[in-house]
Amino acid sequence: MIRLTAEHTPAGTSYLATGQGQPVVLIHGVGLNKEMWGGQVVGLATKYRVIAYDMLGHGASPRPESGTPLVGYADQLLELLDHLQLPQATVIGFSMGGLVARAFALHYPQRLHGLVVLNSVFNRSPEQRAGVIARTAQAAEHGPDANAEAALSRWFSREYQAANPAQIAALRQTLANNDPQGYLTTYELFATQDMYRADDLNHIQVPTLIATGELDPGSTPQMAMQLAERIPGARVAVLPEQRHMMPVESPRLVNQLLLEFLDTTHSRQNLIKGIVA
Repeated sequence: MIRLTAEHTPAGTSYLATGQGQPVVLIHGVGLNKEMWGGQVVGLATKYRVIAYDMLGHGASPRPESGTPLVGYADQLLELLDHLQLPQATVIGFSMGGLVARAFALHYPQRLHGLVVLNSVFNRSPEQRAGVIARTAQAAEHGPDANAEAALSRWFSREYQAANPAQIAALRQTLANNDPQGYLTTYELFATQDMYRADDLNHIQVPTLIATGELDPGSTPQMAMQLAERIPGARVAVLPEQRHMMPVESPRLVNQLLLEFLDTTHSRQNLIKGIVA
């Protein structure tokens, strides 16, 4: 088992890093933290340098000021890459982390080697938008765990919840332990920024994978396809019978998808470098 000790950047971002090779950075979703990536750290670190960090307002990282824009979260990733002296990285963002990854791709394209957006949101319908706005209001009034039971039922299959009660209980506790203001600032962005600079997405020029689960009710296959249509050459993958937390519920399946993308991307870019040289 890989055991890691969290480190911190000068600005306070808490991160874990392991493995050797091309760097791959993992960004979690709202209410979670870097620990959600345990299955991916184990699966990817045999071939890549894997870095997982706590988003602003989550885990052991500083909380954002109220009203921090989405680019502030992209700036956090930039500071992490600068601290690690990494000129480029492949960025994998899950849910809210997918919005951060998209913002990073638009603001700092020169620092991006590849982009993966997992189970994220794009172009919500009026009904979907109303639902997430209502959940934001509930979180503002009652705290980060106001929607915990409903969230867990969206995130995981009933079978997985029944088979893994300790893990589900730990996730419920993670949600409850979030800093209320940090959580709310982040959730408000998650609720409102699904179309962030949508008209500029065609400027993203790195290899891109957009993936979600067939049964993900909030990050639907239609969203994944619509997002991919905006990014030149983006590939779409919809994993059968998977719900929102597929990186946790089905790590081997997700890792297979990620490794295929990473291996293909780095082989192609190495070939291009060889031809140019």
